[in-house]
Amino acid sequence: MESNLIRKYNIPGPRYTSYPTVPFWDSESFSIEGWKDAINHTFWTSGKEVSIYIHLPFCESLCTYCGCNTRITKNHEVEIKYINAVLKEWAMYVASFPSKPVIKEIHLGGGTPTFFSPTHLEQLILGILSFGNVSMDHEFAFEGHPNNTTQEHLETLYRLGFRRVSFGIQDFDPYVQKLINRVQPYHKVKEVTETAREVGFTSVNYDLIYGLPGQTLETVRRTIEQTLNLRPDRIAFYSYAHIPHLKPAQKSFEEHLPDSSEKCSFYELGKAMLTEGGYKDIGMDHFSLSDDALFKAYEQGNLHRNFMGYSLQHTELVIGLGVSAIGDSWASFAQNVKNVEAYYEKIEEGQLPILKGHHLTTEDLIVRSKILDLICRYQASWTEEELHGFGLNINFEMLDNLKEDELIELKDFGIEVTDKGRPFIRNICMPFDVRMWKAKDKKLPTFSKTI
Repeated sequence: MESNLIRKYNIPGPRYTSYPTVPFWDSESFSIEGWKDAINHTFWTSGKEVSIYIHLPFCESLCTYCGCNTRITKNHEVEIKYINAVLKEWAMYVASFPSKPVIKEIHLGGGTPTFFSPTHLEQLILGILSFGNVSMDHEFAFEGHPNNTTQEHLETLYRLGFRRVSFGIQDFDPYVQKLINRVQPYHKVKEVTETAREVGFTSVNYDLIYGLPGQTLETVRRTIEQTLNLRPDRIAFYSYAHIPHLKPAQKSFEEHLPDSSEKCSFYELGKAMLTEGGYKDIGMDHFSLSDDALFKAYEQGNLHRNFMGYSLQHTELVIGLGVSAIGDSWASFAQNVKNVEAYYEKIEEGQLPILKGHHLTTEDLIVRSKILDLICRYQASWTEEELHGFGLNINFEMLDNLKEDELIELKDFGIEVTDKGRPFIRNICMPFDVRMWKAKDKKLPTFSKTI
């Protein structure tokens, strides 16, 4: 990556798990009744298919790099109360559907889903499934901590239909692990990976992060070498998001953070080693083996992205359950309250625990499709009618700059991202993000930097 491009484009920007991004939602115009109408409309148009994201926020200790919504406790008595609340929330949604949903996808995120015992996870999943029918081509996945994901966890979830597991590795270097309070020896990761495969899991993902405190080119090299030895099916090689204004624990290691140039060298080294090791770059920091279903979906142009990340399933209705979880009806978003006690209070009152949301306009829907094309297929196109009939606003001055820097090829009615431009994909989405660049004179939310 050229240093002048790093200086130019390493600016705060969204990660585009949605459009509009959450800070630009128009929550004043949002209503829960409108959300219910939207999900029921999509329920019918999507053939009653539903994806479910369940946020399980509890962790026994705080990983200081983490930007997720978590609740730190060693008290495992919280498990059953939380599960009962989630099942009550799901029951509210099902009661509003005109018929039984077809469950296409379940993703357990957190927090640490494996904080919960296998018995309680089984109770949760059986409770969810009791309200619907499971699709023949369903995909169930969970996030596991290598230190506490047991064989019983794996066997229980496999029996319930789970075939994909994602382990948060971040980095294998002991010094880096100590700085971020995420100590998990290589042998533990190796053991849980081998156990998952022996149980029958067909897809194992590792989350790795570059730009963490204490990292050097040598530590990144060793982490990638160790990762290649274990051969996960998929790898997410994320840029560390430094947001101490939101996550104060990140202030504890600020003096150990690499600078932008070093961080970019970590990415370039990691990408080179992963591609040389047989992994395919499928988009926005994600790599996959060529025989993995995710790469096949990318090759066939069927890759999709939502709040759960890249997905094989293009389900237009996503129901988010649990604190801070986000639901998506394609034409509306809704996010739950972020505090556990507030969540319980809403559930006990028989109310959906929604904090805020957004109903997408016609222009929002068009922009959403363009950004999805960019982050899933590295290209986007538009029509004369979209530009002038539907009022699609594109910042062509920004596109011209990207073209001049050889990050995109600009055509009359479309763009293609060059190989040089792939690391800058978040920047390349920005010219389409009309809600962000129209707000440039106002106080903007603070995002993590794009590189």
